[in-house]
Amino acid sequence: MNYNIMRNLLTILAAWLSITFFPACKNSRPAAGSTTETLVTVMTIPATVKAGQPVMLHFTVHNSTAKELSFCKWHTPFEGFMDAFLHIEGSNGTEAQYRGIMAKRIMPPPADAYIKVPAGDSVSVDIDLLKGYAVTAPGKYTVRYQAGGVSGLEKVNEAVFTVVE
Repeated sequence: MNYNIMRNLLTILAAWLSITFFPACKNSRPAAGSTTETLVTVMTIPATVKAGQPVMLHFTVHNSTAKELSFCKWHTPFEGFMDAFLHIEGSNGTEAQYRGIMAKRIMPPPADAYIKVPAGDSVSVDIDLLKGYAVTAPGKYTVRYQAGGVSGLEKVNEAVFTVVE
């Protein structure tokens, strides 16, 4: 009986320590003078894509400030499909299935997990949504970035595209 109580208490303690001392990537290693409050991210996708053809997402992070800022690349297209960082929904309300890998992370993130964006500049990457999501059925899709709590990229637009025969 005491063993079970002790095990439960240790489990609760471990969960509390994880939440308290290992926060999301954006809070765990702020670069000197860095903030993600002014980074603005723009996603663009061609309006119409033929079924079975690549669905290229262009993901750009803009820094309009006078100083260099950084963000965590985890759960962004900058590291490829290592997690379901997008919410893609068809016009019928059905969510597109994520079929990529799900990476586990060690906290806090290492220095190489951050991407620096020079003052007044931007960084971009292109990624094929078909490599991570099932978006082959004809119809209209809305793409939303859903991993701002990890990367720190919270100002992100929605993108819409249509798959045609």
